[in-house]
Amino acid sequence: MKHMMKTICLLFFIGMVVLFSCKKEGQPVSQGVPQSVKDQISALGFTSTNVQKIDEGYLVEGDIIITPELLSSSPQSLFLRVGNEEQYRTTNLVKSLPRTITVSLDGRIPSAYGPVLDEMIRRYNALNLQISFQKVSSGGQINFKVAHGSYLASSGFPSSTGTPYPTVNVNTTAITQYSNSSTFLGFAASIFAHEVGHCIGFRHTDYMNRAYSCGGSAVNEGASNVGAILIPGTPSGPDPNSWMLACIGAGQNRPFNTNDKTALNYLY
Repeated sequence: MKHMMKTICLLFFIGMVVLFSCKKEGQPVSQGVPQSVKDQISALGFTSTNVQKIDEGYLVEGDIIITPELLSSSPQSLFLRVGNEEQYRTTNLVKSLPRTITVSLDGRIPSAYGPVLDEMIRRYNALNLQISFQKVSSGGQINFKVAHGSYLASSGFPSSTGTPYPTVNVNTTAITQYSNSSTFLGFAASIFAHEVGHCIGFRHTDYMNRAYSCGGSAVNEGASNVGAILIPGTPSGPDPNSWMLACIGAGQNRPFNTNDKTALNYLY
């Protein structure tokens, strides 16, 4: 994983070239973000490196949206950990289980993404969790919409009331750029499943060391006041194929592996 021919972050900053460190050339993207906001982000247990101001709040760790609600929250000391480079969760999780979460594609999403959404739903529903997903024509509780900019896709975390994050921003142009006819479905479905993972409360598998999947310098974001809980029954070693790794190879298909399934079943 560390030596991929071409590694791209789920933030996928796009300039003249795709940089392995997942950063744009030029000035740091965190420029202009107040230090007080960076301190709040760090206190929540997220890295404030290269944080971006966006319409929904702030974009951190490549593809995670921090809303004003989350930024001002006081998290409890609950945090999911599997070893040093495995599964992690946020303070808030989806509540009122069992429940079915409806998902939909915005009207501007190309029709080719219909089968992608179907495959994402199939992957989750095959696990028989206490949450399941159902495709609707519009107005889903999680809606995938077209987006543009310096990422492939982005989403956020569940609310304090236990509802999933309602939006996944999808840069369809960029996803197409990093896939072809034979890799598109698996690659795009892996990205969709990853972002939905955030929507239901998962953080990046390599939270403790993003260099594991992204390359570059090691970044240990620290647990802060969020705490840490080891998932019983999972190995403590690195997990090179998890669906929640921060970075993914161009065109790579990353279905749930054994440790992913253990983590999903532990939470849901």
